[in-house]
This record gives sequence, C-alpha cells and structure tokens, in this order.
Amino acid sequence: MKPTKPAAEMTVKELAHYIDQSVLKPEFTVEEIKKYTQEGIDFGCKTICINPASLEVVAPMVEGTDTGLCVVCDFPFGLATTEAKAMLAEEYCSKYDIEDLDIVANYGWLRSGLHDKVVADLKPLVEVCHKHGTKVKVIIETESLNDEQIADGTRCAVEAGADFIKSSTGFLTGHESEGASPRVVKLMMDAANGEIAVKGSGCIRTREHFLQLIDMGIDRMGVGYRSTPVVLDRIPEEAKNL
Repeated sequence: MKPTKPAAEMTVKELAHYIDQSVLKPEFTVEEIKKYTQEGIDFGCKTICINPASLEVVAPMVEGTDTGLCVVCDFPFGLATTEAKAMLAEEYCSKYDIEDLDIVANYGWLRSGLHDKVVADLKPLVEVCHKHGTKVKVIIETESLNDEQIADGTRCAVEAGADFIKSSTGFLTGHESEGASPRVVKLMMDAANGEIAVKGSGCIRTREHFLQLIDMGIDRMGVGYRSTPVVLDRIPEEAKNL
C-alpha cells in the first residue's frame, strides 16, 4: 500500500511498524534471543519473527507491548506434508497469541508448475490460522525462482487465501542473494494486484533500500537484528566511529 507521506519524513515509530525483526538464527542462545527481542520491542517493531522453540521465551516479553509475535512454520524448506503443516499451525496458534505465521511454500512444486498442488498444500494451514485470528505470510523463496514463477507463486498465495506474499527465508544456499530487491518486490506487487499484502525479506541492510521499498508501497519487511538500528538510523554515535 502506498504510504501517505514519503518514508524519509516518517517518524522512527512509523518506520519501525514496517519491520518484522528477525531473530531466527538456530545457534542463538536463550540470552541472545532475549537481547534481540528486547531491542525489537524497544524500537517498536511490528513483530519479532522467531522459531517455534522460542515462543516460550518471547511470548511473555511482547505481551502488553506494541510488538507482536511472528512465528515461522515448516521453516526454511517447506517440505512437510500438508497435514503436518496444519497440525503445526494448530499447535502454535492455539497456545500462543500469534499475530502472523510465516509458512514456506513448496517452491520445488512452484518450479515444476504444479500450482494446484501449491494452493492445496497451503489452504488447510491458512484455514487453521484464520480460525485463531492469525495472519499468514507465504514465503516463496524468490532466489530459487524465475520472474514468471515469482508471479505464479504470488497468485498461488492469493488463491490459497493468505494475507501476505513474502520473498525469502534468508537461509537458501547455493544461489546468488538478491533478496528483497526493488526488482523482486515490484514483481510480487504487480502479481499481487492489491489482493494480498507484500513482505520483502532478505538483503535489507541499508536505510536507503529500506526507505525505497516503503515509497514503492511495500507492506512489511523482514529485517535482521543487526540491520534494524541501521535502517531506522538509530546506531549510537560511539558505534558509528568504530
């Protein structure tokens, strides 16, 4: 959705509302998870995006704040069975107040042109999440797709009833990292045609890139814990001089 004013004129609070702060590294200690979650809360990020194992730690921290919970599901490959994905969604959403659930589409099927299977795989999970008032973001791993497949994946997410289309997991290896470039985001936005919100994720590390995507009309961005203070221009002065 096009913003009502240029991103450069937005307050830190307004800008932070575009961010799902990523706290997803599997090697994180509990203390690191707490640290980066609290930083995201202090910045006023829209959500903290976490692995399911972190729910017990992070859920009490965001309670009563303006920052919500975003949990990934079948991440980062999206290759569980349809039934297993729906069961996982039920497990998470029935026990925690989850604002968003980010599910990985079977992008091997997307590359195979099996669009009906992609949609059928997503629909049961979407139904479970919506029953609990949780929004669904579908990750199509754009690094692995050509332009036509990115458009097809976006349309599959629309057909499945999802709330967002999302570019990348940030964990794909063996491919050139383009991430949420303006080119990729525009491909998703054009295919979405206003029927689904767009989340860019991957390689959003500079303030210039961040503001550009907002001005393009992006709805949400996944930003790593190291990059959040950079894009919000909230790096302490002493750190800038290091």
